Amino acid sequence: MADSAPPPSSLDSYESVGLVPNPDGSVTRSIAFPSVAATDETAATDSAVAFSKDVPLNPANNTFLRLFRPRLLPPNTKIPVILYFHGGGFVLASVSALPFHETCNSMAAKVPALVLSLEYRLAPEHRLPAAYEDAVEAIMWVRSQAAAEIDGGEPWLRKYADFSECFLMGGSAGANIVFHAGVRALDADLGAMKIQGLILNQPYFGGVERTESELRLADDRIVPLPANDLLWALALPDGADRDHEYSNPLSGGSYQEKIGRLQNCLVIGYSGDPLIDRQRRVVKMMETRGVHVVAKFKDGGHHGIECYDPSHAEAMDDDVKDFIDCTLHNFDPKH
Repeated sequence: MADSAPPPSSLDSYESVGLVPNPDGSVTRSIAFPSVAATDETAATDSAVAFSKDVPLNPANNTFLRLFRPRLLPPNTKIPVILYFHGGGFVLASVSALPFHETCNSMAAKVPALVLSLEYRLAPEHRLPAAYEDAVEAIMWVRSQAAAEIDGGEPWLRKYADFSECFLMGGSAGANIVFHAGVRALDADLGAMKIQGLILNQPYFGGVERTESELRLADDRIVPLPANDLLWALALPDGADRDHEYSNPLSGGSYQEKIGRLQNCLVIGYSGDPLIDRQRRVVKMMETRGVHVVAKFKDGGHHGIECYDPSHAEAMDDDVKDFIDCTLHNFDPKH
């Protein structure tokens, strides 16, 4: 059951994101991306560039990790670990949704890396900070794997993972999760696991005061303003507005003094995204606090463009690979 009934909103707003409100405060998700099953070595086709499988995280919360590994790796090769969080406004989608499965599949092969995609709890049935808590639990699961505390360790991670080369990555709401989980993990004992960088692809941040890009693109076909407002209303704690610290990192909050300790960050954005102004503001705020940020703001495009355009998906893979390579070899990805 949801934490509380959703706020009043027009049915058009719900319908625009494929939701039907229920009397108990939950929602019925009436539109879904095509779903893709994990394909391990026994099920993959000859053309597969990566294998995948699902591993339980917390059965009580129905959370799990979908693991992706490259099909082709030289013997005795250890590769980075990317903990990935999908988008969907905290309310929609799944690791099995075709665009997110394909993103992780392609990235695992191209970087190359072990990609662990988290099936986290969705709002409004589980409002924030539930997704952040699931993300931190996933981080601690990787830590336990690095210490081989779970029955000797998950076989793919035991064989292929370089736990000293871990990255957190997400798109849209998943990038918001990266930011908040990254802050929460700063004081955690991660043992042999080391988070080297954060990758925020078109991060989903908000605020009460409208930005120029939100007003200019109020009728955007991907993130129209009424739908954006509705998703935040469904995701934030009961009674909170969009200046809550989960939505607006510039509004203050409990974690402000920690931001300057964040690892290197890659932030990707597009001028055709209504969220671009907020993304720029968060980048400026992090840089002011001393965080090394690689900002890749590009002309045109739209929110979630890599889910629709293969050329932009490939460009994102290139940006991620470059950032990881440069971070691990102490080069400046800005140059």
